[in-house]
Amino acid sequence: MQASFCQHWFGLAWVVVAAVAVAAVGRPAQAQDQVAGPEWPRVNLSICYEVDAAFFRRPADLAWADMTGIALDAKGHIWLATRAEVPVQVFDASGHFVRAWGKGLLRCSHFIRIDHEGMIWLADVLQHVVFRCTPEGQVLLRLGTPNEPGCDETHFNCPTDMAISPSGDVFVADGYANARIVHFDRRGKFVKQWGKVGTGPGEFSFPHSLVMDSQGRLYEADRNNNRIQVFDQEGKFLAEWRHLMVPWGLYVAKGKQGEDEIWACGSSPMPWREGDELLGCPPKDQIVMKFDTTGRVLQLWTFPKGEDGKEKPGELNWLHAVAVDARGNLYVGDIKGQRAQKFVPR
Repeated sequence: MQASFCQHWFGLAWVVVAAVAVAAVGRPAQAQDQVAGPEWPRVNLSICYEVDAAFFRRPADLAWADMTGIALDAKGHIWLATRAEVPVQVFDASGHFVRAWGKGLLRCSHFIRIDHEGMIWLADVLQHVVFRCTPEGQVLLRLGTPNEPGCDETHFNCPTDMAISPSGDVFVADGYANARIVHFDRRGKFVKQWGKVGTGPGEFSFPHSLVMDSQGRLYEADRNNNRIQVFDQEGKFLAEWRHLMVPWGLYVAKGKQGEDEIWACGSSPMPWREGDELLGCPPKDQIVMKFDTTGRVLQLWTFPKGEDGKEKPGELNWLHAVAVDARGNLYVGDIKGQRAQKFVPR
């Protein structure tokens, strides 16, 4: 009886030893000698964004189309430029619809800007004009000759964007078919122009967007050249930011200390492909970058790229415009997705 008992426990011991040996063989060699490591903090030091899909409370009968421009006014209202029948649409800071106007005014809207007096600026690519309007839609000033393309003091050829100084001077990116920036005074009188087609400093290949910082410097999205260029108001070339992105839209926001932040949206750098008329169509990804005024990258975020006609909330497709509010929320508009979306930082 005693021998049988000892034999039983002896057999169990061998089973345990064998099981431990098998487990040891099954583990990587490194794990056998590894000392327990730290419990890594599950903290993300990068700013991430989540879509607020229910933010824009749009009336059922108010259509959206290509979303080409977004701007924020002093009240925090969000101004949209879209290629719909009613192209200018306004929502309050909570996303509620305020008003819409512009039916019959625009044929093909591009960017929308708000000057220091709260007036609304619009670029129309197909009419070859730029408008200054009241917030209710009354036209105060028109630059360019309607439906007549050209490249002189009174004609544009598919203008893309406007940057307005505190004194009211306006700088127009005459971009789709001309390669220049045109300066007018506050009354619309031609002052000067600069630029030509090329890849050198101060030359342009599709100047697609234009903004001005608080020091009066101009930032130009030189889209086909994969760069952002910086100028003074006399047209003097100051800097270029290369190897970073294909910039489509620009926006100037204020940081926490009141400093200028230059925001750009588009895609990461791309080569020209056979059949391309413009660089980055379609883009390979969708990104937003934040720079300081020296061109140092402060922040980068990549959005999921949607499939044509099947874009889900939070996805973007041909990202065209970006705006940023005081809380760091992003408002973006895309062409293929045909919508504006709000993204909240986390």
